[in-house]
Amino acid sequence: MTTVAVIETTDGRRRSSERSQEQIIDAIHQLVSEGDLVPSAARIADRANVGLRTVFRHFEDMDTLYRRMIDRVEAQVLPGISEPYSSSGGFERLEEHIARRCEVYEFVAPFRSAAKLRRYHSAFLMENFHRNIRLERETLRAMLPADVTANPVLVAGLEVLASFQAWRTLRRDHGRSAEETRQALWNAICCLLGRPLSGHSTVAAPA
Repeated sequence: MTTVAVIETTDGRRRSSERSQEQIIDAIHQLVSEGDLVPSAARIADRANVGLRTVFRHFEDMDTLYRRMIDRVEAQVLPGISEPYSSSGGFERLEEHIARRCEVYEFVAPFRSAAKLRRYHSAFLMENFHRNIRLERETLRAMLPADVTANPVLVAGLEVLASFQAWRTLRRDHGRSAEETRQALWNAICCLLGRPLSGHSTVAAPA
């Protein structure tokens, strides 16, 4: 076999391997987004249309696969998070930040829920869980004025209201719509900050 033929064969195998990896990542991404929060390797292989051995040939364990899935999700939400705020600053920018945060929560909810279910069996997912909480707190604090951040008890309350867990409780457990959830969280934040409520329409209880 000539050198050119060897290179072409190697490149072909590499491209085939990369395609298989992408198929597998697509599969777990699809399954989790559809509500299968603990997809088995067999389910992933079936959705990816590859053999079970292929899954573990490309990914040493489920942790490695979850890491790649999380990398993809973060790449998907990064453009929206990185967009400049339209508000000039102050209270309006905080409101815009909370609205943007709720949109991100809406997208990442199944993936964070899936990771949460596995985190007690995975050092990587446990660290990622704590990293998300740190990022939530740090980005919120960056939006708050100095007179608010000087009050640690007030900040703690705001951190809870702006958290994924608070959003999930209203959105999933209480069955509120995305807009009702955003409005409820924002009005609770307004109450803590002594600001007028945003919107006074009566929200009907979900059926």
